[in-house]
Amino acid sequence: MLKPVAALAALLLLAACSSSSAASVHSPSPRTGGLTQGLIAYAADQGIGVLDPATGKSTIVAPLSPGVFRVAGPVWAPAPNLNHPVLYFTVHDDRPAESRAAAGVVPYDWLFRVDPFAGTLDAIAASQDSQSEGPIGLVANSHYLGLTVGCCATYEVDALDLTQTAGALKTLAKPPTQAAFFTEGAVPGNSGLLAVRAFGTGAWYWLNAEAGVLNPFPLNLGPDDGPIAITADGTMAAVAMPDHGPVIEPINSALPVATPSAGVSAPPTATASAHPIPTVSAPKRVNSKLPHPDGLAWSPDGKQLAVAVNGEIEVYNASAADGTPPASRYLSGANVAGVAWSNPIADMTFSGAKASAGPQPLVDGLLNATKLPAQADTAAGRPLTRIYVWQFDSTKTSPIESIADATPAVLAKYPPLNAGVVFHHWAATDTWALLGGCNRYRVVITGSVAPSASTLGIETNTLCSAKPSPTPSPTPSPSHS
Repeated sequence: MLKPVAALAALLLLAACSSSSAASVHSPSPRTGGLTQGLIAYAADQGIGVLDPATGKSTIVAPLSPGVFRVAGPVWAPAPNLNHPVLYFTVHDDRPAESRAAAGVVPYDWLFRVDPFAGTLDAIAASQDSQSEGPIGLVANSHYLGLTVGCCATYEVDALDLTQTAGALKTLAKPPTQAAFFTEGAVPGNSGLLAVRAFGTGAWYWLNAEAGVLNPFPLNLGPDDGPIAITADGTMAAVAMPDHGPVIEPINSALPVATPSAGVSAPPTATASAHPIPTVSAPKRVNSKLPHPDGLAWSPDGKQLAVAVNGEIEVYNASAADGTPPASRYLSGANVAGVAWSNPIADMTFSGAKASAGPQPLVDGLLNATKLPAQADTAAGRPLTRIYVWQFDSTKTSPIESIADATPAVLAKYPPLNAGVVFHHWAATDTWALLGGCNRYRVVITGSVAPSASTLGIETNTLCSAKPSPTPSPTPSPSHS
């Protein structure tokens, strides 16, 4: 009895499979396309660009005029409401600064974010800076972006929480109450650990951006070493040495279990407790013929190391013997000074990369918006001129947006930011005082002139409450630099 039943079942199955009216069942097809090897981002004379390691093709996504800006970065990191990584970088206006008797610029540091697939550039923050040559040591993972600003013994470490849709950079360490550090690297993923090197002593530590504490660093690095790059799995570090190129060595990038210091104000002298546990093998050189690298970045699988050196990008197989020629060389003669390698980027292609307008229109726009009125910009008027600046959220109505004068009652109710005259301009003087997004600033200029009020933003003066609401997009996906 079983055989006829089996035969009948087979006939029914054959009929079902051969019927044109029956719904066919397909096995899931593997996803095709996408940037499976990620993209290599770089900073060069012509601007911030991206390079496809699969084809060697490159394109500029944030153009820069040669010689105008000092650049730090780029780094790959997430952005709000996007399902692909974007690029963050900083610029410092390096054009001749104005003086009392000569025209020029008021130097600012800027933190920008560029979406290489949309061709859009966002200003995250701007900071008036006449003392240094701009931010250094830009690092990032999927949680935090960190950088060093300032000069000499006043270097400070600032961080931006990338998981928040809006917010200011927070200070992690700032003299004189805290130690001065250089940011040198970041643990990939969602970690809060930033690799820092102390100014003066050269000792290395983990600076925990989440807890604001120092932890011992697992590698015994010198005062002139760095920057570093850590593989996506957190097990290998590439370290830029003062000469003879980078070295590769194992690293434990897990959150240290040792008792951290109480804060970042007084780093202890490096001891044996800062050495790796368990003991690691000797560092492996990549190419001893190289000078000091300007930047390092691991491929997504950790099998290759991109090195910004000699003004170009050289990609080395991590397992190759010291001195083995690079597997690939890119952008020879482009004066490359920074490099970052993204994770694989699904559903995107290199042909979809688009160029933004670049930073200069926004930089020049702020300079134009902060010029003193002609009546105040005189030898007699400048000492009498008073600048009052208030920040407000332009997504909603705020009483600040209608302030017309800095009366005692207004100042008592709405304390302003620190601001003042800088030769022929005015400036908010706190570090990263001007934020992008929907932050706007009400400005009153008075003292030498009748009160003059205006509203500005570092990207646009239009209030966000006057703009159409953007269409929600997918949530961010993590990446590493």
